[in-house]
Amino acid sequence: MATARTSYVCLACRASYKQPYDRTRQRSCPRCAEPLIHAGSAFAPPRRRDTAAWRTLTVLLNAGVGFHKSCCGGPGYRPRTLREVRERMTYAERSGEPVARALVRYNVP
Repeated sequence: MATARTSYVCLACRASYKQPYDRTRQRSCPRCAEPLIHAGSAFAPPRRRDTAAWRTLTVLLNAGVGFHKSCCGGPGYRPRTLREVRERMTYAERSGEPVARALVRYNVP
């Protein structure tokens, strides 16, 4: 029987690796030996040369937002541009809402 595979990301190398999920094991990047970040099974990496998308992804992963499948499909809304990230971060500051929750809001009031 095949094991479930999930994505791990190295932000420094802009690389993504699909590996079996193991909560107890710390993964490291094969290129730079930095620790990998667990991104989730519904993660689709941007192209390596798309620096704006990788900056957006860096903010999301460092805030604790993952790309995990829900019961009815994908991970839900995730901002794709730095402008969307800035709008949600500003909203989080003004409203007092946690940053991770504000980043996954579809509409910002």
